[in-house]
Amino acid sequence: MENTEIPVLALRANGIAYQATDLHGIAGTQLAQMPVVLRLLLENAARNMAGSERAAAIAALLAWTQTGSSEAEIAYQPGRVLMHDTTSTPALVDLAAMRSTLAEAGVDPSVLNSSLPVDVSVDHSLAVEAYARPDAPQRNMEFEIRRNAERYGFLQWASKVLQGVRIHPPGTGIMHTVNLEQLATVVTTEQRAGQDWLVPDMMIGTDSHTPMINGIGVLGWGVGGLEAQTVMFGLPTMLRIPEVIGVRLSGRLRPGVLATDLALTVTSRLRAIGVSGEFVEFFGPGVATLTAGDRAVVANMAPEYGATTGFFPVDEATLDYLRTTGRSAEAIERVRVLTQAIGLWFDPAATPRFTRSIDVDLDSIGMHVAGPRRPQDLRGFGETAELLKALDFQPKGRAGGMPRHPIVIAAITSCTNTSDPRLLVAAGLVARKARALGLKVPSWVKTSTGPGSPAAADYLARAGLTEDLSAVGFDIVGYGCTTCIGNPGQLLPEVQAAMAAGAIHPVAVLSGNRNFAGRVHPDLDLGFLMSPPLVIAFALAGNAEVDLRVDPVQVTPAGRDVFLHDLWPTPEEIEACLSASQDPADYRRAFQIATRNPLWHQLPAPSTPLYPWAPQSTALRRPPFADLGEGSLLGQFSAHPLLVVGDDITTDHISPASAIPRDSLVADFLVERGDDRGDLNVFASRRGNWEVMVRGAFHSKTLKNLLAPGVPVAHTLHVPSGAVMPLYDAARRYAAEGDSVVLVAGERYGTGSSRDWAAKGQRLLGIRSVLANSFERIHRSNLIGMGILPLRFPAGVTPLSLQLAPGDRIAVEALPDAIEPRCAVPVRILRAHGGSEQLTATAAVETQLEVALLRAGGVIPSTLQRMLAEHREQMAA
Repeated sequence: MENTEIPVLALRANGIAYQATDLHGIAGTQLAQMPVVLRLLLENAARNMAGSERAAAIAALLAWTQTGSSEAEIAYQPGRVLMHDTTSTPALVDLAAMRSTLAEAGVDPSVLNSSLPVDVSVDHSLAVEAYARPDAPQRNMEFEIRRNAERYGFLQWASKVLQGVRIHPPGTGIMHTVNLEQLATVVTTEQRAGQDWLVPDMMIGTDSHTPMINGIGVLGWGVGGLEAQTVMFGLPTMLRIPEVIGVRLSGRLRPGVLATDLALTVTSRLRAIGVSGEFVEFFGPGVATLTAGDRAVVANMAPEYGATTGFFPVDEATLDYLRTTGRSAEAIERVRVLTQAIGLWFDPAATPRFTRSIDVDLDSIGMHVAGPRRPQDLRGFGETAELLKALDFQPKGRAGGMPRHPIVIAAITSCTNTSDPRLLVAAGLVARKARALGLKVPSWVKTSTGPGSPAAADYLARAGLTEDLSAVGFDIVGYGCTTCIGNPGQLLPEVQAAMAAGAIHPVAVLSGNRNFAGRVHPDLDLGFLMSPPLVIAFALAGNAEVDLRVDPVQVTPAGRDVFLHDLWPTPEEIEACLSASQDPADYRRAFQIATRNPLWHQLPAPSTPLYPWAPQSTALRRPPFADLGEGSLLGQFSAHPLLVVGDDITTDHISPASAIPRDSLVADFLVERGDDRGDLNVFASRRGNWEVMVRGAFHSKTLKNLLAPGVPVAHTLHVPSGAVMPLYDAARRYAAEGDSVVLVAGERYGTGSSRDWAAKGQRLLGIRSVLANSFERIHRSNLIGMGILPLRFPAGVTPLSLQLAPGDRIAVEALPDAIEPRCAVPVRILRAHGGSEQLTATAAVETQLEVALLRAGGVIPSTLQRMLAEHREQMAA
């Protein structure tokens, strides 16, 4: 691309001459009307697209300012990709398998590489085995390395063999915290036609909480691993120009109210208006009162409020954060120069056009929790007692002194709330006051602190808070996702015994972002999200059926009632402690020390161009869908519903990440192959083995199969035989008999994590189409990436209204040439008794690239076909 094709701005930063995309020159007065997220998309399109396609994209983005919506598609070219170990493993296994397939077809496998830098954080596999002891981080690290040695060796192979893949070892932190503290530049440089350019740092990540980076003005969002693969293979990600919801913030958070409370409030408000995939941008004077840490907490929960982004533009608070985390003065100057020059700097008085907007008064927000089963269910912090009493649980057996709703897990966990030092310091101050009063956490509560960054250990120690946290059981257990992602370790023996006796209905409290039933632990269906200091307060109470507005947290050894206000720190206390403890050098130093992890570097790893698959492995197997024989699932077919489910089916239901139950069919499969039933690890650790993952599909105690109510977990009815059998067996039998299968669901199908195995598992079960009332954005994309057609029911049609019975079939007319974005698809319900009903569904397909993927059978067949075609052209030449 020649620089003269778009208006170019000459800039100077640190005495160096740069060029940049001149957004004012492109958009003129319309720029002020555009949300900043669209200005960033405009810059990306102008810089990376060419010719008539670029002109059309620019025209469509400018036209958006008149209507607030658009049907036009644009190409988005991120500069980098972020992954974690349990999303990167299946993606890199796919690449390894595709290399094997290409080699067998006579193609040099080394041609298959990522065209972008890929950073992988090993953060999703740390389990809380050791806790409430100073050596817990080392002990848990040893557990982690032992359990995952083969998979980690594979990741090291990928970093050696695949260009641009960089692995950050266990202990370096949670990916989104690493992104905030280490990887994000906000503004970066690149060479274009021999000139130095300043360009915005833009990225994608294979985790739904990637938008956390929006808190410091970096445009990035979560995608499925399959969509990431298209970008890694050199294609842009295509998107329809998004609708943008503005959230106007006014006022200031009251003393005692924390960023967590704001994030939970925003989640509730945006879910209430039906946000589903739109971009969200925060504006108004209240934004300026928030620190970058506050903003990152709110941005992190974008998937919980249904959004693709939760964007805060750059301002002085952003630059303060960059200084605090040790960025250089030169890097900070580049950020200031570019964002101010091209219209990306935040103006608290600005009122851009939005598709729609809501107002949030910061002064009106109180202290909150969310739950007990969904993050959008906002509650006052004192309402847990009322909610739990309404369940009317009647204990049976002996509870060993526990209340009927004991808190059995209390975890300061996840990037959401541990990336902001203020929240960890606030928790430490609650612990300090509790320690001074002689308070102890009850014996049945499993406690843990899992910060997103190893720098947290330094500033907590410098503040003198490490011993205070330890005194109430909240020792650091390591630096990873731990409890938030379903790795809390085993429940305490006394808890397990009381649960087996039916004496308790236990509860988890955590500072995470999701509390779906079974997510934190497969045996727990009640959980409340809250700020880190509130986690400690509830842990001290030990009883979720407590109203902390009026009830004491605990009684001192001397008999004095201690209330929450006795423990809660003031803003001044938090700020004083934080100011005394922060050292910008901590962040880089702690990260570099963790990167040298000797346990990681001692692992054996191959370095051959092709990965040496081991037939006996229960961790890594070459997947069948990375084969040249895979093709399109589109067509005209009549199918049995394999499963019929209701609303809010999450990716945790579809492809769980938590512990593999000892008494499950998956456990039996692994034990038959030599694994120890007492040490099976979590489902997420097996994402490199398709045989485990397909058998684990839909393995959730809380999933209700409306087609066959009452069947065991992960079972269904094989209609022709009338037999109840495991889903995998039923799917194989349908396939052997030449029968197609589909899945039917309600609203928000696929909400939650970005895991691509939620789609891969369905492909391996033979599901050709998912018919639902609505889809969550990332899962919809993953289904298409696996060649599965997502169809939306017409208004008024639901799984319940259809009343599908065994023997009913669903006829779908989805011929490849007829599928287009958002096209009508004829569907007929063929009743077992002989009647039928005609419906018109809508293809949940947004772009022509998605159409092409469906016609090819998904990302992997499409890529293999393209590379084979290129090879043949080269051979012919």
